[in-house]
Amino acid sequence: MRLCRPVLAATLVAFVSPCFAESSTALPVNNPPTQNSFVDLLALMSGHCKTLKVAGRPFACKTVAYAHDDKGRVNFAVAVDDPSDENHVVSFSGENGKRADDNSYELPIDRMLLNSKDRPKVDGLPVPAEQTSTGTCRQTGNFAAKKVNDVTCSATDSEGRKYELLFVSDGAPVSVRRIRQSAPSIQDPFK
Repeated sequence: MRLCRPVLAATLVAFVSPCFAESSTALPVNNPPTQNSFVDLLALMSGHCKTLKVAGRPFACKTVAYAHDDKGRVNFAVAVDDPSDENHVVSFSGENGKRADDNSYELPIDRMLLNSKDRPKVDGLPVPAEQTSTGTCRQTGNFAAKKVNDVTCSATDSEGRKYELLFVSDGAPVSVRRIRQSAPSIQDPFK
C-alpha cells in the first residue's frame, strides 16, 4: 500500500487531469481529449473499496485519491487492483462540487477518465480516454481535518456502461498536498 501511494501520486501530478483507467479489455470511447490542466491539490486516502465496478465488472482497488486541477475539475481516482494491468486506473470526474456542511461534499460527474496499459503514451505515461457520463460522487469527512469517512460514486457513461465505487476509510489521516495555489472552485455556503 505504501508503494502504491507514491506511484499514484506521481501519475496524478504528471498528467493533465489526475488519474484514469479502463478494464483490461479495452472499452471503446467516443470522446476527444479535453484541454490540458495541472493538478493543484491532491489528497490520498487510506482504506478499502467495498465496491468497485468498472463497466459493470467487479474489481478490488489499491488506493483512492481526490485531485483538484487549476481549472476547477475534480477527480476521484481509483487505482484498480488488476494483476493483468498495473496502469489500470478509473476516475470519476466533474466540476462544480458543493458542500452541504463541513463534513459532506457532492460532485456531479460528467465524464469517466479511463486508463490502462493499452492506452497511447506521452512521455512514457498512458494518456486517459474520456467517456461522457452522468452521475454523482459523495464524500463524507473533511480534508482540512485530514479525515474522510467514505466516498461513494455512481455513474453511467454515454454507452450505458455503469461505474460504481464505495470506498471506506481505515481511519488513518488523509495525506493532503497543495501542489500550487489556484482559485477555489467549490461552492461552499459556509464562507
